[in-house]
Amino acid sequence: MIIVAEGIEKSFGTLKVLKGISLEFAEKQLVAIVGPSGAGKTTFLQILGTLSKPDCGKVIINGIDITKLNQVGLAKFRNRELGFVFQFHHLLPEFTAIENVCLPAFIAGTRKTDAEKRAKELLGFLGLSHRLTHKPAELSGGEQQRVAVARALINNPSVIFADEPSGNLDTANKQDLHKLFFQLRDQFGVTIVVVTHDTELADSSDVVFTMVDGTITNGTHSQL
Repeated sequence: MIIVAEGIEKSFGTLKVLKGISLEFAEKQLVAIVGPSGAGKTTFLQILGTLSKPDCGKVIINGIDITKLNQVGLAKFRNRELGFVFQFHHLLPEFTAIENVCLPAFIAGTRKTDAEKRAKELLGFLGLSHRLTHKPAELSGGEQQRVAVARALINNPSVIFADEPSGNLDTANKQDLHKLFFQLRDQFGVTIVVVTHDTELADSSDVVFTMVDGTITNGTHSQL
């Protein structure tokens, strides 16, 4: 298993959001986490992605217990092993598409020429070779999201975490993003964990976990 979560609990004040979640995620799968708003899905995803710490429990990714890492160790692990795609792309408006994609590679210490070569390859794979020097404001919503996907891939992560990635897209771009996730799984061998309300994406995922009131109620495997 590439990710193992054991007994994850998280509270905000007196509100207990996660109530002892234990899950395992296999390599090279597209995993969907679904459930009603307020169920704790995003909180759980943030803990898996090292963006938040649990009150108790542990998360092991690629054999490393990330709950034992200090802030510097967490930042290095997150930069090299994990990628993130959110509902809102969070691209830096003053930078071009290729500059946005290169940023995590620069943080990792990759040489500029190597980072730009990799960014061009990824943007080409995503059909954006003609948009390298365009800034986010000059890109469509679908193009901005694909730039964000390229940024998530730049350091060859083991896992990509996506929080409602298609929630801000129209139907056509949403379908394109869904297809892209399966391409990434197959061609890059990456595990993708998605929090979503999109039933089409969830139904086509390899595994679906349902979260209700801070607990996982069931997990189902795709029959496709």
